[in-house]
Amino acid sequence: MIRGALLVAAALAVAGAPARADAAATDPWPGVASAYLVRIDGEVRWAANDAARLKPASLTKMMMAVLAVEALAPPSEVVVSKRAATADGVRLGLRAGMRLPVEHLLAAALLRSANDACLALAERVAGSEAAFVARMNERAAALGLADTHFANACGFDAPDHYASARDLARLADAALDKPRIAAIVARESGTAKTSDGRLFRFDNTNVLIGRVDGARGVKTGWTRAAGRCLVAMAERAGTRVLVVMLGAPDRWWDAVAMIESAFEDARARAAPPAAAFPTRP
Repeated sequence: MIRGALLVAAALAVAGAPARADAAATDPWPGVASAYLVRIDGEVRWAANDAARLKPASLTKMMMAVLAVEALAPPSEVVVSKRAATADGVRLGLRAGMRLPVEHLLAAALLRSANDACLALAERVAGSEAAFVARMNERAAALGLADTHFANACGFDAPDHYASARDLARLADAALDKPRIAAIVARESGTAKTSDGRLFRFDNTNVLIGRVDGARGVKTGWTRAAGRCLVAMAERAGTRVLVVMLGAPDRWWDAVAMIESAFEDARARAAPPAAAFPTRP
């Protein structure tokens, strides 16, 4: 059902694309999200409320992944703690004492958005979640993410846990610059296997992957307070489109429309101007 809906949306999106306008012009996507941003090859094309400090839900895990891949090279392994095994929200079903490769836990955290995998990685890197969160905020400051602050590693709602759409676009760039992360988020599914042979299978929560031409990532998120959130990236013929949506009621339909409109806009900009008809003497 979702796959068919996305394909229909992709086919119709260009016809419904907004008129070309500067990013500062009237919002071409009113009501699409509490905040959104659409970039074409790094340039903001459309945006609304993109500096607002909102709850990012599991988009937080992009920062977790950046720090994890920098600290833990394959074939490093992680032993799951009791605290990680009892993490709230979405879980893979890990048990305390299980040992898994770092890459498998990264896949579970980024694709399935598993909080037990996320917390296990955070603890492995910094010894505790609190120490890891301090590192997350240090990196946010280093990246110039002025409207971002983390209170936990995995994206749970908290008064001082927030990010802006603009900052999340920059964070997505940092994540995609890591080849290990870029390879994982482009997959439709993944597996995680413990040292004693227990196998977990999971699908990517980002249903754009494998269904929208050129979709390569990046991360989904949801909590009751944050609503549906998404960072989506697609590449076609050398053009990269990045979409960030926070608090989006219909993120899949609208993300597809935004992506298709952005590629159409890029094509229109690249097209040579029509030749003028010669005037008679």
